[in-house]
Amino acid sequence: MKRFVYTTLLLFLAAALAVQAQVSFSVAYKRVNATTIDIVFTGTADAGWHIYSTNIADGGPTAASFGVDRIKGAKLKGKLSGWASPKDVILEILGRLTVKGGTNAILEYFGEGVASLSATGRATICNMGAELGATCSMFPFDNNTATYLRQTSRDDVADMALANADDLKADAEVYAEPEKYFDQLITIDLSALEPHLNGPFTPDAATPLSEMKARAPHEGYPLKVEVALVGSCTNSSYQDLARAASVARQALAKRIPMSAELIINPGSEMIRATAERDGILDDLRKVGGVIMTNACGPCIGQWKRHTDDNNRKNTIVTSFNRNFRRRADGNPNTYAFIALPWQDGSTSIPPPTS
Repeated sequence: MKRFVYTTLLLFLAAALAVQAQVSFSVAYKRVNATTIDIVFTGTADAGWHIYSTNIADGGPTAASFGVDRIKGAKLKGKLSGWASPKDVILEILGRLTVKGGTNAILEYFGEGVASLSATGRATICNMGAELGATCSMFPFDNNTATYLRQTSRDDVADMALANADDLKADAEVYAEPEKYFDQLITIDLSALEPHLNGPFTPDAATPLSEMKARAPHEGYPLKVEVALVGSCTNSSYQDLARAASVARQALAKRIPMSAELIINPGSEMIRATAERDGILDDLRKVGGVIMTNACGPCIGQWKRHTDDNNRKNTIVTSFNRNFRRRADGNPNTYAFIALPWQDGSTSIPPPTS
């Protein structure tokens, strides 16, 4: 049954991309054998589209055709509270499954907890599926997603999705008895989830924030945070920047100076312009934040790191998705920890006030 979900997902994504790019497309089916259907999506050549072909077998997508031989389920229950965020969901999963745990697998999120996550929060989680090695990460379509599409001027895509909403989620029996349909099942209680700091040197070194104070001295982590990096592809939505700006406003109101550099990369021109319009970027500038271009930036080493010694042991905190040794600044002794955008803002504030 679940093969229908992934078939529909593939076709929906193809159609949505085509609508957005205003190009024509066609979809053709061909039954290869009793259990396999070949799906071919063709877009107009002058728009840079290509032909994609994949097989959806009775047991799910096949490894040979789609890079998938397992489907893993992540059941979310409860509701986030306090400082916890959708980013902590994927940071927790990385700690459980490791950076190889999603190899050749689709990771599907479901459960009553999904409804409490914003569309941009889900995008953050799916973005970091790559750090698990997953072929694909997916959430069921719902009203939160439709609202986001409409608020970002994509009513045509929202209408198309709503017309096919029943096919953009798993079948009822999958939700009723998930252990029968997923090759591996993980359950996360959002109500009990706390903020994480993952690192250094790998995204799957997961540490709940409450445990870092004891762990850092034991592991020899440099305790002073020298740079806080917000944005890039993973955590640069309007919601992310607004929460970081909230921390900045509180620090300014209490006259608490920044003790670390604060650098922000908006995720797109739409986000930058909207955040600029609403005063969010000004709030970050007022505490010393530097607004960089809408790009990967420091996540791939595109920045001028200000330091007295390029090889000195030091700590930075980022809301990016990867923290491998040397990745951010070329220094093998930079201890990079992955956190939330508003955590990044708070780590720029000297302890114990942060």
